[in-house]
Amino acid sequence: MSPLTQQETIDKLIPIAYFTPSSLKVFPNQEDFATKSSDYCIKKIMNNTKSSNQVQRRFIGKFALKTCFFAAKTLLFTIVLLNHGITEVKAAPQALRPDIKIRNIINTLSVSPSVRIAKDPRNNILYYLKQNGDIYQVNLATSTSTPVYNSSNHNLAETEGMAIGPDGTIYLVGNADVGNDQTKAIIVKGVINSSTGQRIWSILAKSAGYPKSKTAYDHRFNGVVVSPDGNFIYVNSGSRTDHGEIQSAGGLYPNTREVGLTACIIRLPSNGTNLFLANNRATLKTAGYIFAEGTRNTFDMAFAPNGDLFGTENGPDRDMSEELNWLRLGGNYGFPWRIGGTDNPQQYPNYNPATDRLLNPIFGAVTKGYYRNDPTFPVRPTGNLIEPIPNFGPDADNYRDPVDGKVKDASVLGQSVSSFTSHRSPLGLVFDTKGVMSQEFNKDGFMLSWTKGDPTGDTIPGPFKDAGQDLLHLKLTKVGTTNYKLNATRIVQGFSNPIDAEIIGNKIYVLEYGGNQGIWEISIPTK
Repeated sequence: MSPLTQQETIDKLIPIAYFTPSSLKVFPNQEDFATKSSDYCIKKIMNNTKSSNQVQRRFIGKFALKTCFFAAKTLLFTIVLLNHGITEVKAAPQALRPDIKIRNIINTLSVSPSVRIAKDPRNNILYYLKQNGDIYQVNLATSTSTPVYNSSNHNLAETEGMAIGPDGTIYLVGNADVGNDQTKAIIVKGVINSSTGQRIWSILAKSAGYPKSKTAYDHRFNGVVVSPDGNFIYVNSGSRTDHGEIQSAGGLYPNTREVGLTACIIRLPSNGTNLFLANNRATLKTAGYIFAEGTRNTFDMAFAPNGDLFGTENGPDRDMSEELNWLRLGGNYGFPWRIGGTDNPQQYPNYNPATDRLLNPIFGAVTKGYYRNDPTFPVRPTGNLIEPIPNFGPDADNYRDPVDGKVKDASVLGQSVSSFTSHRSPLGLVFDTKGVMSQEFNKDGFMLSWTKGDPTGDTIPGPFKDAGQDLLHLKLTKVGTTNYKLNATRIVQGFSNPIDAEIIGNKIYVLEYGGNQGIWEISIPTK
């Protein structure tokens, strides 16, 4: 799914208790929306929600007017990251098999939402990141946390990505608004001084300003991962559109769809200093900064034990599958022409949205008319577009049939989907890189899904006939040299908008954005 803009987020989302990441799925979009007055915010955020009075009471009670200004930013961040979802306070998550154990390490609820969790590979110390730039160190033995860095150290007021390299360097990804409804990315690193032991913060790279769409789909820069050798970082820059449609920001940027800095994955040398990222795709390619393109919003990436890089992919408001991709240098992953293993019909001159059975009016891009007959849609590039990894089930593999509009289970029919049920908002990808887990899980992948689903139908803006907000076991099998296939199995359910994960040995640490923003330790059987 995708991010909503401030205005669209306000008019469309369905927040409960507090706001969700739906394009983190929730939160990455803090636009001018954050500048609205608190009265306007409280009044409008609950617009279009039947239980608006109840929601407002919960919102006010929860935050005790800790300013709607910040809540608005939080909502937008959530939205940009992922794009639809409902946040509610829940009970503890539940394992779906008896040999998986769960314990709560700590609850991180504060004025700013928790958005990332990462370990220092040198000593396995965990850290979590708040959206406002606060970084906390976790003591697993005592179930406590201590603030260690904040915006006064690294100079980022809004952060959406964090990773730690093999030498202990912390990398942060942030965004800042500039004039004329533009945004820019700022990537910083905190390197440990070997003489003093102090962390020295500096700018690794900064982008040019580029136009926001002022919709829910301003995903901006977010996910980051460090190569196993520590020489490069890979940073996701999400799309500014839902599916490649024109988004002119109210006429400020006529006929503008994606731009040079959006819908791509950027690779940067970790030893870089003050690198400049131009808003020009050709310039970025010449500089060697474009690793992959045609990615809508790869909110999370991770390296498998064999060194292959994988990325989760947020789909659009149309009922198209969410993706898991094997990311390779120079690859084009299809957006906006191929999404979830299916052609985007808007590229064809005879497209009629009125007969499109994959358009559901509970989603903003549909109700706002962003799916339309579009004669000027860009021509599909030549060459092969890389397909997502097919999922053969048994879980997270539902799809809506474009012919009859019915929701079906692919594996029950002996089919696959590319790669997950629509609107799951996949993220929190980790691998058993150390190979310490039992044979069933050994060196496999695990992935979270952000959005709450409807286990029996399709009544809410989330995965249909699919629960969501869970932990999946991913059994990946390489198919020749061109792709993988996977089998997805639910092993834990009942998280509250899980947003990121880290792995230490046989234990997966899940960070929630919703509820009490808990950190949960999931113990997987060992050899």
